[in-house]
Amino acid sequence: MADETDRHEHGQEPERADDDFYGLDPAAVARIIYAVDVGERDRLIEEMEPLHAADIADLLEQSTAFDRRRIIELYGREFDGDILSELDDSIREEVIGLLHPEVLAEAVRDLDSDDVVDLVEDLQDHQQEAILEVLEDSDRVAVRQSLTYPEYSAGRLMQREVVMAPEHWNVGEAIDYLRNQEDLPEQFYHIILVDPRLHPVGNVTLGKLMGSRREVMLQSLVEETFHIIPVTRDEGEVAYVFNQYHLISAPVVDENDRLVGVITIDDAMAVLDEEHEEDIMRLAGVGESGINDKIFETTRARFPWLAVNLVTAILASLVIAQFEATIAQFVALAVLMPIVASMGGNAGTQSLTVAVRGIATKDLTGSNVWRVIRREVLVGLINGLIFAVVMGVVGTLWFGGPELGYVIAAAMVINLVIAGFAGTVIPVMLERMGIDPALASGAFVTTVTDVVGFFAFLGLAALVLL
Repeated sequence: MADETDRHEHGQEPERADDDFYGLDPAAVARIIYAVDVGERDRLIEEMEPLHAADIADLLEQSTAFDRRRIIELYGREFDGDILSELDDSIREEVIGLLHPEVLAEAVRDLDSDDVVDLVEDLQDHQQEAILEVLEDSDRVAVRQSLTYPEYSAGRLMQREVVMAPEHWNVGEAIDYLRNQEDLPEQFYHIILVDPRLHPVGNVTLGKLMGSRREVMLQSLVEETFHIIPVTRDEGEVAYVFNQYHLISAPVVDENDRLVGVITIDDAMAVLDEEHEEDIMRLAGVGESGINDKIFETTRARFPWLAVNLVTAILASLVIAQFEATIAQFVALAVLMPIVASMGGNAGTQSLTVAVRGIATKDLTGSNVWRVIRREVLVGLINGLIFAVVMGVVGTLWFGGPELGYVIAAAMVINLVIAGFAGTVIPVMLERMGIDPALASGAFVTTVTDVVGFFAFLGLAALVLL
């Protein structure tokens, strides 16, 4: 990469790397920036043409604001609507502002209705209107209707382009209908059968449709697994249904059970990925921060949880202060204290991660919660006994007496058992209280393991050593 940088600085075109590269090739990025530097639009288009929309979005996200503007201005009318769909929310608004109105209009017209909804829902009102105005009347009405549904609901996630057929049709009638349509969705997996009131009654896969004789009735080809999604259903629950029952697509109905849209597996799995990523970020106390967020926004998002951590650290310090005299007499205690707290914290995080994941996937429920708690406590007990032996020997050899070894061994067992218990119980309690366990559990579990670890170790030391 250093050679590429040198060539870039001296105005030389970077060499091509192997084509057998998945994702955004650093060599390709260097060539694109070089094309922008020398202002050669044809060369830029040539370099960008083989890239997937997701890779171009990555390129824009990883570029500086200065390079991002130059790429967009030189790329011009080649800008594709799918790129906007792939962009991170933190820079999407900026990119839309950089696009020429005609380019933006052309890009948006190529998108499915669900992608347009995803694109405009987080924009400011004037930018929403600018995009909606370029849509055809029917598409504009559909998008506006979708925006009236609750955020993070099936109504926001669904696409309006639906392929449906009356339930009394046969295969031949369905095939003739599809061949005569000029505005079918680019990708679809099922024909949704509906009754005269537009209530969905079944799904027929395209494979079964094309593999059956013309006179076969569609009703005889419906899939056994068929789920109807209410338009107000939370998108996280929608993703769970798709994952749990291995769905490819599912019809969405309004309050009158009339078919209004369809959700496909790619959108459902995108939601599932987002929820997994969100849980990981929240467990680390960084919320939905990304690498493109502004410094002030990132600082504001992280500050509250750092403040909570400070309070819990002070609480743990207050416990230590109660044993100041004991520590003054046995300085070795100060050396070994962090070991007990650290082991408890790690064990608690392990149990916490399993519990939060179980809650998210609905595997941890009221029917099995006590079994899971018992398992985590026993795991903590067994690990505690093993490490107690190890630290007991280490403490004895290090400080020349068995008493300190006994103390740290006992404290290790106590803290790892409590860590397993707290790491499971705390997220379950928070979830039942309506608080996101991924967001709040970490601080509470760490507090418990620190306080219990210090209290057990120093309390036992005060009883045994004094």
